Amino acid sequence: MGQHMIELNGEWLLSRADGKTFETNKEISCDVTECNVQIPGSVLSGLMGNQLLDNPYYRTNEYFTREMLREDFVFSRSFSMHKEEGKVYELMCDGIDTIADIYLNDTLLKAVDNMHVRYQIACTDMLVDGENTIRIHIYSPITYIENHVPEQGKEIHFVSSGTMKANQYIRKAHSMFGWDWGPQLPDMGIWRDIYIRGFEVATLEDVRFKQKHENGMVYLQADAEVKLDSGERVKLEKALELYSDLSMEYTLTTPDGDTVCLDCNTCTIEQPQLWWPNRYGKQPLYTVKAVLKKDGSILNEKVYRIGLRTLTVSREKDCYGEEFALCINGVKIFTKGANYIPEDCVYSFITPERTRYIIDSSAEAGFNCLRVWGGGYYPSDEFYTMCDEKGLIVWQDFMYACNVYELTDELKQSIIEETRDNVRRLRHHACLGLWCGNNEQESAWVNWGEFRDHSDALKQDYLTMFEELIPQTLREEDEETFYWPSSPSSGGGFDKPDSDDIGDRHYWEVWHGEKPFTDYENYFFRFCSEFGFQSFPCMETIETFTVAEDRNIFSEVMESHQKNDSANAKILRYISDNFLYPKDFASLTYVSQVLQGIAIKAGVEHWRRNRGRCMGTIYWQLNDIWPVASWASIDYYGRWKALHYMARHFYADILGSLKVEGTRFIPYVQNETLIDATSNVTLYVKDMDCNIVYEWSNDIETKALTVEHIAGIDVAEFVNGKEKDLFIEARFTNSDGTSSSQVEVLKPYKHMNLKNASVNVKTERMENTLQITLQSNVFAAFTEITVHGVRVILSDNFFHITDTKEHVITAELPVDYVGIPEVTVCSLCNSYCF
Repeated sequence: MGQHMIELNGEWLLSRADGKTFETNKEISCDVTECNVQIPGSVLSGLMGNQLLDNPYYRTNEYFTREMLREDFVFSRSFSMHKEEGKVYELMCDGIDTIADIYLNDTLLKAVDNMHVRYQIACTDMLVDGENTIRIHIYSPITYIENHVPEQGKEIHFVSSGTMKANQYIRKAHSMFGWDWGPQLPDMGIWRDIYIRGFEVATLEDVRFKQKHENGMVYLQADAEVKLDSGERVKLEKALELYSDLSMEYTLTTPDGDTVCLDCNTCTIEQPQLWWPNRYGKQPLYTVKAVLKKDGSILNEKVYRIGLRTLTVSREKDCYGEEFALCINGVKIFTKGANYIPEDCVYSFITPERTRYIIDSSAEAGFNCLRVWGGGYYPSDEFYTMCDEKGLIVWQDFMYACNVYELTDELKQSIIEETRDNVRRLRHHACLGLWCGNNEQESAWVNWGEFRDHSDALKQDYLTMFEELIPQTLREEDEETFYWPSSPSSGGGFDKPDSDDIGDRHYWEVWHGEKPFTDYENYFFRFCSEFGFQSFPCMETIETFTVAEDRNIFSEVMESHQKNDSANAKILRYISDNFLYPKDFASLTYVSQVLQGIAIKAGVEHWRRNRGRCMGTIYWQLNDIWPVASWASIDYYGRWKALHYMARHFYADILGSLKVEGTRFIPYVQNETLIDATSNVTLYVKDMDCNIVYEWSNDIETKALTVEHIAGIDVAEFVNGKEKDLFIEARFTNSDGTSSSQVEVLKPYKHMNLKNASVNVKTERMENTLQITLQSNVFAAFTEITVHGVRVILSDNFFHITDTKEHVITAELPVDYVGIPEVTVCSLCNSYCF
């Protein structure tokens, strides 16, 4: 009576469609025409897994691999099944990448063309009782886009930075064709689960939940849809009318483990446990089980974990214009987060374990939000479940970014299907904060010359896609979740999409415009959803894709692992503004990370000092897709850069910061908690031997979710011409038990008379905890600890040692790690020669 599932994941055969041997970049002859591949998997995972292709991330292997992907490939396997009488069967393809013909028992079943859509393909008549074969012929995406012929009057010449021309003509992750942080490796394959399901009469497809919060209670409604054996998808109520022997049962399990049955499809929760973002409260999740039955026997069931909350974007008018603030359970919060991109070019390498690490690292750094950027893919169900559990609100872009689109009838239908499918999959998640139509396209049509000179017909296509088709489909499928047409935007219609006073903004004058970090203070955006600064990864990461002679930032290999034009030179220019020239390659990578960290710190602290006017910062970017110089705060191998360690401080619940006006230092406290706070700030003027020249102290009272400052002090009389020999430290001690420190200098670090710090290092292990004790003889700026041979997250890193006391830093070692790893320490003075 229940569903019949035939699993098709596992071992398949991979071959070239033309039957020829695989091309290889290995120094061996290859006469192999087919190999095993694990599904979910791809061309690249299959060839790499069989040692037929060297790592495409190593040195310049990307370019050979890209050209190899001009070929078509075939995935095939056989399977046995018992075909049950009376059941209808469907081939369920959760992810085919991308242009493919699917054959069942050598008969064409369906041609597919969108990697972002889950396909359900009726196949009852093509299956046989016993042995069956399935073959998926996947066409080269490179050849496909190169052969596309646009409609007359809709020719497109724009090419986004680092990408392959014409990538917008295929519904495939745009960043697979390259970006200004990623390689051009448009892989192809079966990248998510594939299986056959059989059912009779009906099968439960989806449950849509609606919440009404009123008088301290939550009224929950569950509306189910079923698919009939005719293939029609209908509301449950219609199915019950057609089949009197069908029934549906719902049970609700509270976070405490109590289970109740829903009265029909509704439930009143009298003492709801509300879901809150990270650092604002807990993330209790309720489990709803929906069971479809026939004559009392289970046909199938679905289980959902939901959070009870209200969540939207407030756009109230105010004295500055119009706010843009995430509002959770009636509370307007300051959004703290980063932009998430695909974690690998080979999507089957994106494992739940890797994703869990990224999500955990985000929560640990104080994030309450991740923006899923529109040039990649819709992440796995596990991604959103983890965000539910960790309290990370998801700003969800639809998968359109930095492109001009030709809206054909076929694309129009594909957009509707893609929107509907992904909205249905994700809408029940507590973490889902808003849907956003695209990345940067509205702004591009207004401000980018390469966009503006396209036809009016293409401009109208933009409006049709993002201000008609997608929002109309959303109203049908998820009217509860806020929709924003583009990022940045002031609300659509090409009406000032880059307004400082309405909507969200992307700011790139620091970095692309080469403005100094102080330029952030000229802007008071309502919400900054993109801003960033690049750095190199650490040496251990660089060593994975280079040999010794490559380790010069202008070598072919290092430039191949830098996809933003002239960016390596830009890093050097910014170094010249702030620091002395590094003495060697390793020092250069270290200084670049310090530079990146203080750049983003400057922006975030400024906007948090202006909480209320600005209500969020989402920096670019969280993670890397391969080992590369980029804007990421966590590199491809999961190593935290200086930026991510600094994010732990500038995204603190209670942030103490200093606004610097010449020799005047003004302490600010931004209290992003739901409880009033008192903070004591002690400001020191110190010399390079850490002696206190002057000390001043005061208290700052801050109400919950506000920012306050006091007058501060002018240190001119205490400096008295010794600007190069003194630094300023402010220590904030908060009533919630937390504390923090801020250090400022009166001249650029390159002009400071730093002394040669001798940092004594002692390491010991207590069970799985590595304890590192540091003590410096003088001021040690931006002290970096490197733990060699094992990836750990330190309790702090890239911090200032401002006294001669002992400082203890800890890290948890993997449970299977034996011994004590090697630890080295450096600070800014070690990056150049005295």
